[in-house]
Amino acid sequence: MTKTLTREAALGEPAATVSFRTVLFSMVVLWATYFVLTTIRAIVMDFDLQFELGWRRLLVTVIGVSFTIVLWLLLRLFDTRPLWIKISGAIVLAMPVALGIGQVNYLVFKDTQAAQEQAYAKKYNLNLRRDESGNLLVDVPVRQVGPATPGQPGATARSDQVESVIIAPAETSADFWRKLLDVALGRYFLLLAWATTYFALLAGVQARAAQHREEQFRSAAKAAELRSLRYQVNPHFLFNTLNSLSALVMTNKADSAERMIQTISRFYRHSLATEPTADVALRDEFDLQKLYLDIEAVRFPTRLVTVFDLPPDLEECRVPGMILQPLVENSVKYAVSPVSRPVTITLAAREEFDRLVIAVSDDGPGVPQGTTHGFGIGLANVRDRLEARFGADIGFSSAPVPGGYCTEIRIPLSRPVNRHA
Repeated sequence: MTKTLTREAALGEPAATVSFRTVLFSMVVLWATYFVLTTIRAIVMDFDLQFELGWRRLLVTVIGVSFTIVLWLLLRLFDTRPLWIKISGAIVLAMPVALGIGQVNYLVFKDTQAAQEQAYAKKYNLNLRRDESGNLLVDVPVRQVGPATPGQPGATARSDQVESVIIAPAETSADFWRKLLDVALGRYFLLLAWATTYFALLAGVQARAAQHREEQFRSAAKAAELRSLRYQVNPHFLFNTLNSLSALVMTNKADSAERMIQTISRFYRHSLATEPTADVALRDEFDLQKLYLDIEAVRFPTRLVTVFDLPPDLEECRVPGMILQPLVENSVKYAVSPVSRPVTITLAAREEFDRLVIAVSDDGPGVPQGTTHGFGIGLANVRDRLEARFGADIGFSSAPVPGGYCTEIRIPLSRPVNRHA
């Protein structure tokens, strides 16, 4: 036998449910409204025994809330079912609950009937009573015609006798069930009204849960994308440094090779210390690029000049980890490597209109002939990572400038919250 799982169960997540506090609040509001309306009706209709009826009505209201909780426990079984099954379940299950409330209502108000009859009789000066069969009787005077008084013509009427008249026959079994059904139908529609409210609350909770899951899935997908893009940087850098290290070994530059190995070790210890999708302080990102350029300086001791311009107030701004790595690599590859003169690579940061602007520039030859510099894997990786992290709210440009080449990043300015402030 196969078993169909809900999406939440398949994902190992609990199904979205309405909290008991919210459910109980909705029940109390509904039954309190019933209590207030029936009390107002009793006052307008000028019923007798208002206090006696009032506390019994309050008792029925409390018991009604308890019975509605039972209905809720039954309806919870249908929380993950289609809407038509939920409605069908409410229609069927509300009836026995309504009959139970009707029975309670009958028992609570049963002993007030005699008191109401006596109050009515006293109010209108009537003699009401019930016989042994349970019939409600009223004594009415019987007119009798007697002889005329001596000295007065005609007849006269006397009412010194009474006759008992049945005004309400004793309640039969059919009468009991008819009254019970009448009360139960009123409570039935009250319970259906609450069930409709419950389904609306449940739909809202499930919609918010679905939105939350969608945001989680979107966040997980974005994190996976960022991780994938970040992991593309590491092997690319590793291949370049290994090639450089191999060149030093082949040219018998052991001291330079040893320094490069030590610097590579510090670089990877630094770069692998953070989670691939985490943001880092701009100061840490600049320090990481200093290590990388120290590695490259072993290859180009006389040609590579570096400048770092990081204002102190921007040091703690958050940026994606290793976001500058491909840009610095491009400057080494296309500006330092092809020439024999000194080339300066500059990393600078500034704030413009609540935006963080980071520029990686060089005074190299610009765009080498025969290349499509600016549209390579490294720049595409940086652009994709920025869009995955910040969406469309970024600026990215990479183009020749007078006297060299410059790549500029513009992202939202984000500083960590100072919790001790």
